Amino acid sequence: MFDVIEAEKSLLLIDKIPETVNFFSNIFNSRYTCDSTDSVEASLSLLRHHEYAVVLCNADFFSLNKDLEMLRRIKTISPNSILILLGDENSAEIAVRAFRAGIFDYLRLPAEFDEIEATVARAFEHYELKKLKDSYQFHLENLAAERATEIDKALEEIESSYRITLKALVQALETRDFETHGHSERVVTFSLRLGHELGLEKDSLRDLELGALMHDIGKIGVPDAILRKPARLNDEEWEKMKLHPLHGQKILRNIRFLEGAAKIVCQHHEQWDGSGYPYGLRGETIDLGARIFAVVDAFDAMVSDRVYRKGRSYFAALEELERCSGTQFDPMIVEAFKQVPQEDWEVLRERSLKDKQEVSSFQVVVAELVYARQQYETVH
Repeated sequence: MFDVIEAEKSLLLIDKIPETVNFFSNIFNSRYTCDSTDSVEASLSLLRHHEYAVVLCNADFFSLNKDLEMLRRIKTISPNSILILLGDENSAEIAVRAFRAGIFDYLRLPAEFDEIEATVARAFEHYELKKLKDSYQFHLENLAAERATEIDKALEEIESSYRITLKALVQALETRDFETHGHSERVVTFSLRLGHELGLEKDSLRDLELGALMHDIGKIGVPDAILRKPARLNDEEWEKMKLHPLHGQKILRNIRFLEGAAKIVCQHHEQWDGSGYPYGLRGETIDLGARIFAVVDAFDAMVSDRVYRKGRSYFAALEELERCSGTQFDPMIVEAFKQVPQEDWEVLRERSLKDKQEVSSFQVVVAELVYARQQYETVH
C-alpha cells in the first residue's frame, strides 16, 4: 500500500534529456521528493511501487502510431497521479490527443519559470483535492454500509417479531379446528420447498412463507357452527365458508409488510381454469404464490389422516395432482412439485407432527434441507 502523505509531496519526471532533468530538479528538489527516469519500463516500474502525486512526461515517449500507449499504461498503473505533458513546437498534435485522453496540462518548452511553477503547483493542488474527495467518498460509502447493516438488522428483528406473533395467532386459530394439527407448519415448509425448486427470490419466499402461514386467517370471521360442523355443509353454509379468503384479505390489507402475503391469502382457492373463488381468476392472473400454495395445500390435505378417512399415499396424491394439472392447478407448479424428492416432503411432514417444536425460522429449516439435498447430489 502506498504512503499517501509521502505521495502528496512526490514528483516523477520522465525525460531522456539530462538538461531538462537537471532544470526541473533544481526547481523542485527543495519542496518535493523528485525522481526521474529516462525509459518507459523504468518509469512504469517506479509507478508500480510508489504513487507519485504528479508525473511530468516528455511527449517523445508518446507515439502517434501507438495511440498514446504510454499514457494509457501510466493511468492504468497509477490512476491517481496527475499527468503533465512536456513538449515543444512539434508536440501540438500529440498534446491535443493527450488532453482528450485525460492529461491535466501541457507545458510547451522552453517555458517561463513562473509558468512551470504555477502549472506544477496546480497539479499538486488537484491531486490533494482528488485524494480528499476520494477519502470523503470512501468515508461516506463506509458510513452508508454501516447504516445499511444496522437497518437490515433492525428489519430482521422486526420481521422476526412479526413471525413470532403471527405463529402464535395461527396456532390459536388452529385450536378451533383440531383436525389440522401441524397443518400450518406443513403448508409453510412445503410451499417454501417448492418455492426453492422454482428459484424464487428472497422477497417472494418471504411473501410465500407468510401467506402460507396465514392462508386461513379469514376463518376468524366464520362461525364455529360452520367451521366445526361434523357433517357436510349445506349451500348457505358453504357460501359463508367461501368468504374466508376475503375476510383474510381485509384483515391484512392495511399492513404494508404483508401486502404480498395478502394476495396469497385472498387467492389461494382460485383455480387455473377459472372455476375457483372468490373472484374466479384464471391462469397467470392468479398470484404465483397462491398457485404454489394451492398445490401443496391440496397435497397435504390428501396425505393427512382425518377422523373419517385415512390419508392417501404420496404416489396416490401425486397422481391426483397430475390429473388436476391444467384445470385446478398450474401445470408448471405441478411439474416442479414432481422434481422435489419424496424424501423431502416426508422430512418436513415428520417435523410438523412433533409435539414440541423448537422456535426457529421456517426459511432456515427449508434452506438447510435444500442445501443438504444439494450436497448429497453433488457427492453422489
